[in-house]
Order: sequence, then structure tokens, then C-alpha cells
Amino acid sequence: MTLGPLMLDLEGAELSPEERELLAHPLVGGVILFKRNAETPEQLAALTKAIHEVRTPPLLIAVDQEGGRVQRFSDGFTHLPPARSIGRQYDLDETAAKELARRVGWLMAAELRGIDVDISFAPVLDLDWGMSEVIGDRAFHRDAEVVAILASAYVAGMGDAGMAATGKHFPGHGAVFADSHDALPVDRRRYANLSEDMLPYERLGERLAGVMAAHVVYTDVDEQPAGYSQRWLIDELRGRVDFRGVVFSDDLNMEGAAVAGSMPERAALALEAGCDMILVCNNRGGACAVLDELGEYVSPVSQVRLVRLHGRHGPSWAELLDSEQWKTCSTEINRLYDQPPLQLDA
Repeated sequence: MTLGPLMLDLEGAELSPEERELLAHPLVGGVILFKRNAETPEQLAALTKAIHEVRTPPLLIAVDQEGGRVQRFSDGFTHLPPARSIGRQYDLDETAAKELARRVGWLMAAELRGIDVDISFAPVLDLDWGMSEVIGDRAFHRDAEVVAILASAYVAGMGDAGMAATGKHFPGHGAVFADSHDALPVDRRRYANLSEDMLPYERLGERLAGVMAAHVVYTDVDEQPAGYSQRWLIDELRGRVDFRGVVFSDDLNMEGAAVAGSMPERAALALEAGCDMILVCNNRGGACAVLDELGEYVSPVSQVRLVRLHGRHGPSWAELLDSEQWKTCSTEINRLYDQPPLQLDA
């Protein structure tokens, strides 16, 4: 069986019989976990084991574990700092900041690999333009070059822990005020003025195994949001940027995706635009409607890309917590997280 194009969510901390049947559907290719699915690291390890045993090749398991206010797993896990705190460190000491970014990337990925989660949707590559509340401190910095430098170090740390990286939200969510969870943001800048936002994707190149598209309309390029736009996903991301990894939609249940119509219509348009995998979260009826109406969808190229996202084998959770590397790194990061934010001039 191949991996299908749909990633969906689960209701609780255990896999129900109905969900086992749902995950066996050929159009399903992955599961995204949320805080409601997490009780302890040991319980999560049992849940991921059950998900991976449903079929072969195993389904991809993902989570948003950026740090700061976007960290789905907390009890038993290191509290990770928001990306902005690393960027502020860069303004004080570039070398120390790059090492910090690498350590945070490693720690995040190592803890997730210890419970057999394949990917975290990280790092955020959006620029901190000081406009977007939903991005805000999730961004490393305002300067695109600094974002690229710190993200490169972060991705290297993830790789050391056996996890592929997914940059988001292409081509850039940081310069719009609206939150795409609740509205459809519109960026009216000229195409030429978007070059800064796209620079981190160009700099990271093949070090990114995945990219998540933004539910944002860039009026100078296309009337459709980027995740529904062939001009963005095929011409720009695949063509000019030469990206060869997995293109993810952002959650199609978000308000920013509603412009395309029903959930099956959203799914079809995102796949037609160039997405390899689409996310439908917190809407079981919508996910089932996609499975019912999408038909026999097969993309051999997407299959090759998706299989490459499976995490590399590493230490178990118990082995990780017994390692000197984890003890040292976790202690250092916890000390940083507990400190008040650095106060720098704007």
C-alpha cells in the first residue's frame, strides 16, 4: 500500500477501532497529533506505535512542536523557547545564537524521535515584520539573512536527531495582520517586494525536506491563496526556487482555506495546485467527505517524496533521557526559557 495524500487528526490519547479503519484507507498518508492526544511521553510512544502498525509503509506522524506558544507536547518534554528569543540572542552574539539554534533544533527533534514522531512542522521561516499576531515570536527575526542563518543551524540540529525539516509558511505570512485560522489574509505588496520573505527558502535549498504553503492571497501574483496556486507552488517553489521535497497544504479547515468551497473542493484544488499532502484537522466529517469524493488519487512522485520524511531510527525515550547530551542540552534550554525575554532596542 502507498501513502495517500490526506493527513488527518485523532480524537484522543488512544487509537479507537473506528480510527484504525479510517487510517487504513488508501487515501490517508499521515496523522497530525495535538495536545489532546498527549498525556505522557510513554503514552505517546504507545500511540505512535499503534499508528505505525496500521499499515506498510507506516503512516507519517506529525506535530507542531515549534516551542514557545506553539508546543503541543508539554508534560514530560523540555519547554522550548520561541524562535524570537534565538533571534534576540543573535543580535548579541552571532556564534552563540547559531549554536543555540542547533541545540534547540536537536532537542526538539530528539524528544519527538524518542517517541517515534516522524516530523515537526518546523522551522517557521516567516519574517517578523511586526504585523502578524499569529506569527509574532514564532519568527526568528525581521532580517531575512538572519532567519536563513538561524534556520539553517536549527535544521542541522534536527538532522542530527534523525528528523527532516519542514519550512513554513511559503512564501511568507509575516507581513499580514489577519490570522489565516480566522480569516483570509491579503498581502498587497508587489512581487518584487516579496523577495525578502522567500530568501530563507532559497538559502536552505535541499536542507528542507518539506514546505508548508500559506493560506494568504498575494494579489500581485494570483487571486488564489498560495496553497491553491500553481503560480506559487509550481512556477515559484518548484521552478524558480527548485524545491524538490514535499509540499504540504496548511490545514484546509482554516478560514483562510474556505474560499475554495467544500472540503472535497478544497482538497482537489490544493492537490491540483501542486500539494503532495493536504491537512484536514478538527473536522472528521470533512476528512471523510474528502475520502469519499477524491476518487483514486495516485501520484508516484509524491510517494517518493513522502517516504523520505520517515524519521531515522534513534534512541528510545528512556535511552534519550539517560544520555549526557540530552541532560546537558535540556538543562541549558530550560534555563534560557525561564529567563525573561532579552530587552533590546527595536
